[in-house]
Amino acid sequence: MTDSTTTVSDVAARAAAAARPFAATSPADRGAALVAVADALDAHAGELITIAMRETGLTEARLTGELKRTSWQLRLFADTIVDGAYLDARIDDADPAYVIGPRPDVRRVLEPVGPVLNFAASNFPFAFSVAGGDSAAALAVGCPVVVKAHSGHPELSRRTAAIVAEALEGAGMPTGVFQLIEGQQNGVALLQDERIRAGAFTGSTHVGRLLADVAAARPRPIPFYGELGSVNPVYATYADAELLQGFVASVAGSAGQLCTKPGFLFVPADADLSAVAPAAGGVAEHRLLNPGIGRAFEGRRAAVLGAEGVTVLAEGEVREDEGGQRHATPTVVAVGLDTLRAHREELLEESFGPLSVIVRYTDAEELPAVHEELFPGNLTSTVHARAAELADGSLDALVDALAATSGRVLFGGWPTGVAVTPAMQHGGPYPATTTDATSVGTAGITRFLRGVAYQNAPQELLPAPLRDDNPWRVPQTRSAAGRSAEWGSFAR
Repeated sequence: MTDSTTTVSDVAARAAAAARPFAATSPADRGAALVAVADALDAHAGELITIAMRETGLTEARLTGELKRTSWQLRLFADTIVDGAYLDARIDDADPAYVIGPRPDVRRVLEPVGPVLNFAASNFPFAFSVAGGDSAAALAVGCPVVVKAHSGHPELSRRTAAIVAEALEGAGMPTGVFQLIEGQQNGVALLQDERIRAGAFTGSTHVGRLLADVAAARPRPIPFYGELGSVNPVYATYADAELLQGFVASVAGSAGQLCTKPGFLFVPADADLSAVAPAAGGVAEHRLLNPGIGRAFEGRRAAVLGAEGVTVLAEGEVREDEGGQRHATPTVVAVGLDTLRAHREELLEESFGPLSVIVRYTDAEELPAVHEELFPGNLTSTVHARAAELADGSLDALVDALAATSGRVLFGGWPTGVAVTPAMQHGGPYPATTTDATSVGTAGITRFLRGVAYQNAPQELLPAPLRDDNPWRVPQTRSAAGRSAEWGSFAR
């Protein structure tokens, strides 16, 4: 909260009061405001990174890159909205001679849904937190944002929020456009408030499902975009030392606390896995984000190591320091496909930390069915194969299965490291997300927009993007009267 006397209702009221004025700001003005926020974050980088290192245990290099990504995605959203094409403004002029009957004047545009509640993530204290992608996308299209701070980095959340709010105010945006709250109860109470019109979340499957159910149980349900768990399976037709070293590096990056970490690697049964141990042994220990995540990983690791039929390739370790923080090194185990199926309850759950399972298979033709059976929803799935195998059609069924169950299908490389680009899809079928959309890339703005059509409306009552004088100078797709006779050739 901004102070001890501010209530959840006060926060919701300010966001609701800002909604219409903020929606009425032009794309150019909002774009300039996003750039102002990006500039302010960059100007305070040293201060913010120092706080983040202390609260999260992440390295200076990792946090420096993440903050750069955060300011970059703000500028990318500014570039995306500034010309107004995202509004998809469509105008159908009245046409008394329309082929299926007289047509009224109908004009459609995408409008902001209203105040958005964003639950910040723990593992990306910049890019998926206070000023991260969900906040940037909602602000870009004109939605007031309330961020529920993550308890893992409270000081960083407060300082970032103050910087963002000051930059938005300095850019002339309405009061109440950006606010921060803290505490689980406050987050749930605000999600239940009728003035909140959409929710966004990045975190565990358990918490995400609870919040999604709250959003759905409201008298007026609202869309809830939750990014939950994902094990991101990788399928390889070979397993040489280079592939295994790349795999371990991806598993170990940021102590395995990435939503795109490869949780399973499928390799031929006769693959030589001797390169795993030295690759894992060369990774220094890394602090886990907070004591809760450390305890959860410790328990998850024990369950995997205790499962019947597991072969330990790299045991790793978890060490608790005097402050209750856990520090971990990579754990990698191998199982046969039959063992994975027989012990799915112990093995299939996501391990949020530096742990992964290598699965030996004997028949590649089984893999599509295996994937559909065991991995119904993923942020990513990956194929490592030789060029001839990709070209001869032998992997077509597997690729089809991956595309049907994953938001992003990779060929070569590793899924950690999500590029912030217009074409990126960071989502996937449940349980990867509650609603299959993207929280990375410019398509993320579509989550916070809704279509509204105006029929026979006077010019003075139309929103700016639909008026004939087009004051915002946005692209308009127009179906003029008298053209209907030229259409309909397929209906003849």
